[in-house]
Amino acid sequence: MIRQVIFRPLAVDDIANAATWYEAQAPGLGLALTDEIIRAVRRAQEEPDLFRVLRRRDGMRRVLTNRFPYRVFFTVSGDTLHVHAVLHGAQHDRHWRRR
Repeated sequence: MIRQVIFRPLAVDDIANAATWYEAQAPGLGLALTDEIIRAVRRAQEEPDLFRVLRRRDGMRRVLTNRFPYRVFFTVSGDTLHVHAVLHGAQHDRHWRRR
């Protein structure tokens, strides 16, 4: 099990922007999205090897959220999980690398 999780600043921005948009749609929905992302990260934290490697050179992996159409991109270094991006399903996987 991974002991530490670090969210990159751009991943935090991704979450905040998405939560703000969902909250504007319906009160409480932004918090529900945030909770769902945290649950997805916890699944990755508990068993990171369950999620396939997208890029071998850096070990980038992806975990999907259940209720909302979001993907959480992460790598593992030692006992630390690094969250690099949180993207909506309509965005291309390569979108976060251009930032």
